[in-house]
Amino acid sequence: MKLIFSFITAFILFFQSGLESLRESYAKANASKANTESFVSLAEKTSGSDAAIIGYKAAAKIMEAKFAKSNRKSLVKSGAIDLEAVIKNNPNNAELRVIRMSVQENIPKIVGYRGSLKEDKTFLLNNYSKQNAALKNYIKKFMVQSKTMSEAEKATLK
Repeated sequence: MKLIFSFITAFILFFQSGLESLRESYAKANASKANTESFVSLAEKTSGSDAAIIGYKAAAKIMEAKFAKSNRKSLVKSGAIDLEAVIKNNPNNAELRVIRMSVQENIPKIVGYRGSLKEDKTFLLNNYSKQNAALKNYIKKFMVQSKTMSEAEKATLK
């Protein structure tokens, strides 16, 4: 079953752009260990200097810590530093805000990396209408299942 899943995933990813495949893989990454490992592997293989790609690579480091046997703390710290740096350099990038918000929603509270949830939520709600159709769809999919968003806020997304 894993072989079939891997083959199908590889086939799909082969025909997609690097950023699109990262988006799709990231959206599924929390569903299982195999999906997380697939996302981390894809992020490591993807090259590019696009801010979103750098953001996904940072998120991959943080997610890798979930299953790492050692260096968990350093993976989270390194990924968080990288993610914060790319957001600092690209403060108006909505995709980076989605990445950070999803990481912070899903990371254990004890880690302490949760300080930007409200800021990112406000930014995404205020800038949602300014995004292209593909990014709007991606943001909406995340925000509809987000634990940080209220039902009223979710209803404002069109």
